[in-house]
Amino acid sequence: MTIVAPILIGVAYVCLNSLIREPHRRRLNAVMVAGAGAAYLSGGGFGLWEFAFTAVVTYCAYRGLDSWTFIGIAWLLHTAWDALHHVYGNPIIPFVEHSSLGCAICDPVIAVWCLVGGPSVVEVIRARFGRSGSGDAVPRPEGQPAPPR
Repeated sequence: MTIVAPILIGVAYVCLNSLIREPHRRRLNAVMVAGAGAAYLSGGGFGLWEFAFTAVVTYCAYRGLDSWTFIGIAWLLHTAWDALHHVYGNPIIPFVEHSSLGCAICDPVIAVWCLVGGPSVVEVIRARFGRSGSGDAVPRPEGQPAPPR
């Protein structure tokens, strides 16, 4: 469960965000990663480095207001920070020993989604399986028209 639950949380985050239309989805994610970048400020254990890290993630989040790539980079930076905290620092949730490890597993799921442009999962599924509403989930080969209704 230490690995599966964080992956499912990352997938749920992506799916829920898919319900938000662009450009609001990108901007919300920039704000979310900025908040994640400040998560360890109240006692992460790395002293002034916590402030330096927060500044770097805040810069990426600011650039992420207009760029999914910067949001993805910020999530990957947070992944590395989580891993460091799991090994050397204090956990992100003080009373949950492996919370930083869970965060380090969850964050790359979100980062990959951001690095591919933060697409709506619903729109990707519709594009892949067509909008025919016929009920069959068999994808059409590329270049073939949709079957008549």
